[in-house]
Amino acid sequence: MIKNRMYLICLFVLSIGVMAIPQSAFAFLGAEAGVGAWQQSPSGTFGYKGTDLDLKDDLKYDTKSNPFVRIKVDLPLILPNIYVMYTPMSFDGTGSKTTPFTYGNTTFNANAAIESKLKLDHIDLAFYYPIPLLNTATAGILNVDLGLNVRKIDFEGTITGTNSATGLTFTESKSLPLYIPMIYVGIQVKPMSLFAIELEGRMISAGASHYNDYIARLKIKPIGPLFIAGGYRTEDIKIDASDVKAAIKFSGPFAEVGLAF
Repeated sequence: MIKNRMYLICLFVLSIGVMAIPQSAFAFLGAEAGVGAWQQSPSGTFGYKGTDLDLKDDLKYDTKSNPFVRIKVDLPLILPNIYVMYTPMSFDGTGSKTTPFTYGNTTFNANAAIESKLKLDHIDLAFYYPIPLLNTATAGILNVDLGLNVRKIDFEGTITGTNSATGLTFTESKSLPLYIPMIYVGIQVKPMSLFAIELEGRMISAGASHYNDYIARLKIKPIGPLFIAGGYRTEDIKIDASDVKAAIKFSGPFAEVGLAF
């Protein structure tokens, strides 16, 4: 938990630093920093060396709002532009399963109360370029960015319940760092200076596994570099790594405030 907060604090401080730089300093490049909250609604299943557990029916996970921080810097000349985003994502609950189930090396009793926690905090680092001359050809209305994104996921799944063999309360946990290369696509439609529609996609598919993250954002700039935004974000995850299997979807609206130069 402390490590996650440090990620968020560091990116927040960096965002404030970007926002505090005089606007004239960005005459040769662009910069954007935003902070917000995402209402994450979970669905699907995950398991470790055994039974697939349903997030809603078995573990009783509810919708939860988590903060996020993001920073974009458009660099000059041939240097790639940079996009960093940190998204905390964790859920916990108390539920039960009507049949005995296995998680890790432990089999847990049916119908006994189980406490669980699932964490999928992730940080993204993207390097991208705009399609040449598209923005100029459309008089600044349309821009499309293409690049590569690397996502680091701190996975942790913990189950506490009654061991069917001993009758004692037992905790089984699995943590796993995942590094996922993804394609990054960003689309910005700006029909006027005070209003923009933005779409972002981060995608990868390999065999039976895939990871798709889509963001739709409506951005309004009421004054100067200040912007307020709202939209919808959905993540569709299917992974099978190190005995961890997950087929999970997180989706919901978000709100955001920041500065863009």
